Amino acid sequence: MSLVIGVDTFGDVTVDAEGRRLSQAQVLRNVVAEAVLAEQVGIEAFGVGEHHRPDFAVSAPEVVLAAIATKTSSILLGSAVTVLSTDDPVRVFERFSTLNALSNGRAEVILGRGSFTESYPLFGYDLSHYEQLFEEKLALFTALLQGTPVTWRGTSWTTTLENQTVYAPIESGRLRAWVGVGGSPDSVLRAARHGLPLTLAIIGGDPERFLPYATLYRQALDQFEQPDLPIAVHSPGHVADTDEDAKAQIWPHYEQMMSRIGAERGWAPVTRAHFEREAGPSGALCVGSPETVARKIAGTVRALGLSRFDLKYSSGTLPHEQLLRSLELFGTKVAPRVRELSS
Repeated sequence: MSLVIGVDTFGDVTVDAEGRRLSQAQVLRNVVAEAVLAEQVGIEAFGVGEHHRPDFAVSAPEVVLAAIATKTSSILLGSAVTVLSTDDPVRVFERFSTLNALSNGRAEVILGRGSFTESYPLFGYDLSHYEQLFEEKLALFTALLQGTPVTWRGTSWTTTLENQTVYAPIESGRLRAWVGVGGSPDSVLRAARHGLPLTLAIIGGDPERFLPYATLYRQALDQFEQPDLPIAVHSPGHVADTDEDAKAQIWPHYEQMMSRIGAERGWAPVTRAHFEREAGPSGALCVGSPETVARKIAGTVRALGLSRFDLKYSSGTLPHEQLLRSLELFGTKVAPRVRELSS
C-alpha cells in the first residue's frame, strides 16, 4: 500500500495578531482556506474532527467538508472523527454518501467514540452505555457499507430495517470508512472483526509503544479471515523553518490548551519539560523544522508499518497565519522527505 500523507484539524478556535479570539464562524472560514492551501501544496487528505464545545469550531464535519469540496478537486475529505455513538448510523451514512457524490468520490469517514463526552448529554445519551452504543451502531454502519438493501434487527440504540436501501447510494465501490482508536485492545479487535481500516490516535508518549496494537490488528485480521487493511496514525505537530521557531510558536498555545483540558480531567498542568520530551525523538509531537518532522514521521511509519499518516496541524489558539505556513512546509518539504526516507 502506498503511503498517504494528510492533515487534520478540530477547527481549534484561534487568536488574531493582537491576541483576540476569533469567532467560531471565522475559524470555520479559515479552515476552508487551510484545506484549499493543503491541496495546492500537495497534501493528499484533509480531515476535520467533531466537537461540541467552545474551544473547537467544527460540530458538523460533513458541512465543512462539503464547503471544501466546492473549492478543491483532488484532496481526500474526511472526518477526524465522527462520534458515531451519539449519532444515527443511517444518517451518518447518508451525509457522507452525499459528500462522496458532491466531491466525485473523495469522501471518507473515521468512526469513533470521541476523546470528549460532551455529545452524550447534548443528544440525550447515557455514558453508562458507552460501549454498547458504539458496538451496535458500528455493526449497523458496517452493514450499510455493503451498498445493498439492509435487513437489521435494532434495539434501543438503532432502528429496525427491512430490506431497506439507504440513499444516496455510493456511485462506485464503497464509502471509505476507518475506525479511530485511542489505545484500547478491544477497539483494535472490533475494527478487525468488522473488516475496517484502523486509525491510531497517538497524542502522547513514544509512538513505538503502539506496535503491539498494530501487531494485534494484523493478527486479528488473519483470524477473522479479513484481507490486509491499512493502518494510519494521527498525531499533533507544527512545522516552522527551524526547530527553535516551531517550538517557540506552538508552546504557549499548547500549554494553554493542554492545561485547560487537563484541568477538566484532573491532570496536573503541563510543563515545558513535558513538552520538550513529547517534541523530542521519542515523543508524539511532530514539532520542528521540515527535516526534523519528516524524520520523526518516517520513523513512526517504519516502526508501525503504516499506510497513512495524518498530522493534526492545529493546536489551541495557534494563529491562522502560522497554520498556513506550517501547512505549506508540510506539503512542500515534509511529505516528499517522508516518502524518500520511507522508501
